Amino acid sequence: MVYGDLSTSFDAIGIGVGPFNLSVAALLDAVPEVRALFLERSERFRWHPGLMLPDAVIQVPFFKDLVTPVDPTSSFSFLSFLKDKRRLYRYMTARFPSTARVELEEYFEWACRRLESVQFGTNVESVDLAEGGFEVTAGARRLRARHLVLGSGRIPRIDERWRGLIGDRVFHGSELLLRDPDVAGKRIAVIGGGQSGAEVFHHLISRPGAAPAAVLWISRRTSFLPLDDSPFVNEWFFPQYSDHFYGLPPPRRAALLRSQALASDGISTSLLERIYQRLYLLDLHGPRRYRLLPGHHLSALRDGGAQLQLELESLDDGRAACVEADCVILCTGYEYRLPPYLDRLRHRISIEDGGLPVRPDFSLIWDGPPRHRIFVQNAARQLRGVAEPNLSLMAWRGAVIANSIIGRPRFDVDHEAAAIEWPRQSSAKG
Repeated sequence: MVYGDLSTSFDAIGIGVGPFNLSVAALLDAVPEVRALFLERSERFRWHPGLMLPDAVIQVPFFKDLVTPVDPTSSFSFLSFLKDKRRLYRYMTARFPSTARVELEEYFEWACRRLESVQFGTNVESVDLAEGGFEVTAGARRLRARHLVLGSGRIPRIDERWRGLIGDRVFHGSELLLRDPDVAGKRIAVIGGGQSGAEVFHHLISRPGAAPAAVLWISRRTSFLPLDDSPFVNEWFFPQYSDHFYGLPPPRRAALLRSQALASDGISTSLLERIYQRLYLLDLHGPRRYRLLPGHHLSALRDGGAQLQLELESLDDGRAACVEADCVILCTGYEYRLPPYLDRLRHRISIEDGGLPVRPDFSLIWDGPPRHRIFVQNAARQLRGVAEPNLSLMAWRGAVIANSIIGRPRFDVDHEAAAIEWPRQSSAKG
C-alpha cells in the first residue's frame, strides 16, 4: 500500500483513531488492494486518559479485541500482542476475570505502531465534497477519499445549566486524572451511578494519604446497581441481535434501550464488592466520611463562593435538600455531536434521537452522492442497541464497514448460532 505524503488519494480515510477505527485499520491491513489512511490529532494513542485509574478493568472478554471475532488468525489479536510481549503464559496463569484497562491501552498502542496506515499528530480541520469523493483538509495537506470512516467518538454529556461552572471545581469524570484535583481534606460530590461514577468514587475513598474529608455519591437510580452480565442478556451483544434491533419500529427500540440500561451501564459486581468492603473498613476507623444517596436528582448547582451548593431532589418523595461541596465530578455519560470538521456538510446530515441515521453497513443516510459513503462508529445507539458503544461488536462492525469499502465479503460477518431466536427484520438486510 501507499501511505502518507507519497499519495493524496485513498479509498478510505478514517478520522479519529480510537479502538473502533483502529479495528477497521487492522482489518484493512490484510487487504492490499485497498488504500486507507487513518488520522488522529493526538500525538499518540490515548484511551480515556482521564479515567485510566490503577484498578480499572474492562467489562468484556479479552478476545473481543480488534479482530478475533471475525479473523481469529490475524496478527493483530490480543493473544498475538501477549505473545509478542512474552507474557502469554503468565496472563493465562493469572486467570484474570477481566483485563486491566491499562493493558488494553497498551495493546491498542502496540497495534498502532504496527500499522503504517495510522498517523498521529494530524488534525483534520474540514471535510468537503469534491470530484471523486471527499476532500479532507489537515493542515497544509489536501487529501482525497472515496469514503470516510468517522471515529471521533462521543463527547462528555454535561447539563447546559452547569456549563458555566466547568473548571477545576466542577468537571466531567473523564477529566479526573487530567485535572488531578487536590482533594485532600475536601468535600467531593460524585454525580452518576454507572460504572464511571463507581470507579471515581472507589478511587476517592481508597486514597491512602491525601484523603477527602467526605465523599458524596449521588445517583438517580434506585440503588447502586450491578451490571447485568448474565448469559441470555449477553446475547444483546451478538451481531444478530444488533440486526434484529435495527429492524424494529422506533418506539419499540426506544423502550428496549430504557429497559436494557443495566446491560451496558451497570456497575461490575467485583467493583461493587470492593467498594462495600472499603466502606466497611473505613467505618472501623472513625466517623463516617461518605454519604450514599441513590434515588436523588441534582436539580440545581450554584457557585456559593467558598463552596459549591447542590440542591438535590428525592425521587421517592420529592423532598429537597441542600448540600455543600468543594468539588463536583460529573459522571454523567456521553453523547454524540457532529464534529466541527463536518461543518461544511452539516446541512446534508440530520441527527435523530441523539444519534445518526445509518444503513445496515453503518454508512450514513445523508443528502450526498450514494457512491461515496460516510461510515460512522458509535453514533447509532438508537438504531443498533446497547452494544453500539461497547467493545463487544467492535470487530464485527469494523468488518461490516471494511467489506463495504472493499466491495465484497472479504470478512465473514454472517451470524453464528445463538441460543435465542432473534429474527432478522427486513429493514436490517442489506
